[in-house]
Parts: sequence; structure tokens; C-alpha cells
Amino acid sequence: MQTLDGVKQNIDKIAEFFPNCITEKIDENGNLVHAIDFDKLRQELSSEIVEGREERYQFTWPDKKKAVLLANSPINATLRPCREESVDFDNTQNLYIEGDNLDVLKCLKETYLGKVKMIYIDPPYNTGNDFVYEDDFAESTSEYLANSGQYDEQGNRLVANSESNGRFHTDWLNMIYPRLKVARDLLTEDGVIFISIDYHEISNMKKIADEIFGESNFLADFVWKRRVSSSLTDNNISIDHESVLAYKKNTFYSFIGLKKNSSNYSNPDNDPRGPWILDNLTVGMSASMRPNQAYDLIDPETGDIYPFNPNRVWAFIPESMERMINEKRIYFPKDINKRPYQKRFFNELKNKNNPLSSVIFDSVGLNTEATRLIQSILNANIFDYSKPMSLLNLLISQIESKDSIILDFFSGSSTTAHSVMQLNAEDDGNRKFIMVQLPEITDIKSEAYKAGYKNICEIGKERIRRAGKKIKEENSNKENINKLDTGFRVLKLDSSNMEDVYYIPSDYNQTDLFSQTENVKSDRTAEDLLFQVMLELGATLDSKIEKLTIEDKTIYNVAKGFLIACFDDEITEDVVKSIAKMQPAYAVMRDRSMKDDSIATNFEQIFKTYSPNTITKIL
Repeated sequence: MQTLDGVKQNIDKIAEFFPNCITEKIDENGNLVHAIDFDKLRQELSSEIVEGREERYQFTWPDKKKAVLLANSPINATLRPCREESVDFDNTQNLYIEGDNLDVLKCLKETYLGKVKMIYIDPPYNTGNDFVYEDDFAESTSEYLANSGQYDEQGNRLVANSESNGRFHTDWLNMIYPRLKVARDLLTEDGVIFISIDYHEISNMKKIADEIFGESNFLADFVWKRRVSSSLTDNNISIDHESVLAYKKNTFYSFIGLKKNSSNYSNPDNDPRGPWILDNLTVGMSASMRPNQAYDLIDPETGDIYPFNPNRVWAFIPESMERMINEKRIYFPKDINKRPYQKRFFNELKNKNNPLSSVIFDSVGLNTEATRLIQSILNANIFDYSKPMSLLNLLISQIESKDSIILDFFSGSSTTAHSVMQLNAEDDGNRKFIMVQLPEITDIKSEAYKAGYKNICEIGKERIRRAGKKIKEENSNKENINKLDTGFRVLKLDSSNMEDVYYIPSDYNQTDLFSQTENVKSDRTAEDLLFQVMLELGATLDSKIEKLTIEDKTIYNVAKGFLIACFDDEITEDVVKSIAKMQPAYAVMRDRSMKDDSIATNFEQIFKTYSPNTITKIL
């Protein structure tokens, strides 16, 4: 019941390519484990090795090595479902997850590895007034794992990062690095990530992203105007823009771009090929440079001659030009002193879209747009610095797939979720969102607190509820609008469902022996166990869950037979047989579930008889 160990995964990958570089050693617990012989690995990778203090190009900062270790270290945590805060829990494919985003990403990694098409994040900007997520590098790995998921007395795992802090940039870098490193693994091979950032850390963010995603995978630095110019500046310079850095994972092909304006196309001559515009028919080459393109042009219908310009010849050789004339693709003006033009037809365009400019001032609104929208939905100005919907609409609409997973692990007021639902309503898409947010406590003096929102997650969830309802109302005339998924499953990060049942002899006596055999925490439900098993076995957290009853026992059928689970007590042999006959890919039960020892003994044999391909698991 532990997330993947990133270091072990990396060792396995190296072993695949360089088996001679794998050795064995005894770890701190006395166990024999695989390790890397770095001397041999260096020999395999380069004949020129950079050693010690020898100069090389690198980007580093205090505790960077620990940030890398943190990204790879496993945690004992799980995600617990919360039906009462969800909307349409049984049918929705959307997720809202509360908790420290680094731990949540680690929980998601195995199940959602390579499944997320697009990630958008708007992390803390490190302006000197913001908070950063605290990952205490002074702790040992075991202490970190033990404390993982815990918050301070205010319910936060955040610390103020003022400019007076000597680790001002360091703390921010240590916060963002492991989160991006884990998030990269969730992207599909053709996936893309968008990172909103301002001038305070854009240079460092660019270097981190270059390192994690690869400098060659950088796509663009989109610049957008976030506010009108301010007169409240010390140096009479108003910094009004922010950036969105875009990176592909590996094989991302292209954005969709922006639709070309067809209003300037017309068809005055009723050409059967449809509307057209006139395009230049010459090139900036002289007759001496292109003698085969220097010739007079004759209109076959009138016999008028249009002489060539010795300083700007025709774009085509005579043979090609004659073919185009015969196909009526050349427009001859009545005035022979004017140049002929080429007719370009709209329906023959190879690409109906223009490239997306890296300067997106025209298509994205100011931050005031976001403020007004939140005020209209939540009836108060309860969230500062939210991104405008037009920005998210533009970015998400650039992804060709309309049936993809969109992840935002600094989700804030849930603008990304709102945008996903809005675009799905407009183009009948089936995009799914995963929002991740730490339940940061709202200030008691804030409008949010006064309105009853005790933490940021409450704001985000309520916005999704109201936005989904509003979208359906505004699109009520659409045929399939009731099928639009505006629900979400709420999941909350928590410690593992499993008790630590390993004890040394001095920790208990004979009379306590049987009282300490329960391996599931007493406050955990069957659905808690089910979702932890789903994470472990690769069933996505939006999977359809069907409840069945067999002999008064609750049976969970996940993803149409992918996983069958039962966590009730007193399970009889007939119940086990019924589950086996469903022939699931996986079957899971608790070790205390069997009614008697004979059923436990026959458990494996029953599945071998009725469903030999089922993988069984006992908690």
C-alpha cells in the first residue's frame, strides 16, 4: 500500500540498457538490493567524464539533490472518496482531489502514467508576499514519510516566502522542481504542459522546465496582457504582462491554431470551386536571375498582353503558368498596366487555421475578466488572482483531442474545470478534468471567509457546481446538453488505510497478540479500501462502480469486470464462487473476510477452477 519507488524504477530502466552496471549491496536493514556501479555507468556513457569541480554548464541551487530524491521517494498515502461533497459521484468522469499536490501526484502516478493529454498549472509566483508549499529538507526520509500529508496548526502546509528570506529563490525552486518532475510522467507521449508564470521566476522556471522536459521540447513562451497599465510604480514602468510556458513531452505535433477569417473571400464570377481571393503572382527576382520566369503573359480570351517586370518576374515557369490559365486560376485585370493575380480558393487551403501567435493579447482578457466572472458566479469577490476563462479556453482548445484528460494541480478557484465544461458544451467534447488543490485556510478577514468558505477547496468545488448548472441553463436548447458531465468525484489525500501491523517482540505480550491482528484502520470504509485498491491495480479513479448484493454481501464491480471486490465479513464459499464465475481481471478481499479457515484454504483453488486468469489479492 505504498506509491511507486522512483529510484527503483530508474535502476530497472538502467538495468535494461546496461545490465553490466548493476551490482548488489546490503541496505541499512540488512537486505540484499540492486545498486548502480556508477564507475561502469560513466564508462558506458562517455569517454570524457566531467569530474569534481571541473567547469560544466549546469543549473543548481541549495538542496537540489534532495528535491530530486523527494520526487522519487515513495509515500504511504491514499485517496479517500467523499460522496457527500461530490456531484453525480456514480456517473461523472471528473475528479476533484484535496491534498498536497506532490503527494497526490505520487498517488496518481501508477494509475495515470502516460494518460494525461494536457497539464495547466498556475503555481505561486514568489513575489515576496506569497506562500510556497513546505517540504522540510531538514527531515530524514523516514521522518518525511511519517509526516507526509500533515498540515500546520492552521491546516496549511505552506510557509511565507518573503524577499528577506535568504532562501527566497531556493525555497521556491525546491517546491516546484519535484512536482514538475512527477507530473511529467503523467503526460501522454504527445502531451503538453502549460505553466503560467510572471517575471519574478520565469528565468528559473524556464531552466527547470528545460531540464525536466528537455530544451528541445520547448514549444513557446505565450505572452498575455493581465492588466491595464498602473501609475503606482517606482520607476515609471508598469509590468502588465505574464507568460505561459508551453512544453511537449515527446511527440507532440502541433496546436490547432486560430481559424482563418473567410470574410474576405468572395465569388463574384460564380466559380464552381467557391469563394476566392487574389494572391500575388510575382516574386522578387530579376530577369537575369530567373530568365525562364521572365516572359509576357497573354489573356487567351481578350488577347491582351501583360508584360513582365524585369525586376520582379512571374512566380511560375511558362508551362506551369499555361496550366493555371487553362484551369482559370489567373485573374486578368481590364487595365493591362496592372498585374494579373492568382485566384486562391478557400476550400483548397491545406490549413484552415492560422498559426497561434506567441503574443495573445487579442484573444485573452485581463484579470479583471476573471474577477467579474467569479463575482457573478459566487456573488462576491472571494478569490484573488484567478486566471481569465478566455486564457484557459484558448489553451485547451489548441489540443486536438476532445476526449482527453486535463490536469491542474494548482487548481485554485477551478478556472480550468470551468473551462473544460464550457468547451465541452460548445463543441460536444468529452474532455475530463482532474483538479488538485491543498485545502489552504482562508483568512478570517477575507470576503471568502465571511461568505462561509473556510478553505480554497470549498471555493473551487462550489464554483464547479454553480458553473456546471449555469452552463446547462445557457445551453438548454442544445439536443444533448443533459449528457454534459458537470459532476465531479471528490477525493481526499490521507494516510494509508492499512495499519502498521509489524511489531518487535518487546512491543506486545501474549495477551495482546490477537488484539493487534487487524490490519485496516478502524475509521476506514469499504469504499476507502476500494479506491486504494483501484489506485494500486490501475483502475482510473473515474471508473464506473456497480454495487451488487450476493447473499447479503456487498460486491463492487469496477470498470465492467476489471476489478471485483468484497470487504464484508463472513463470506461463504458460494459468494467466492459467484465472484470467480464473473471472471474479473482482479479479485480482492480482506484476509478477515472468510467465514472459516476452509474457505480461506480453498480460495485460490476456487478461482483456479472457475476463473484461472483472475489475479487474486488479499488485504
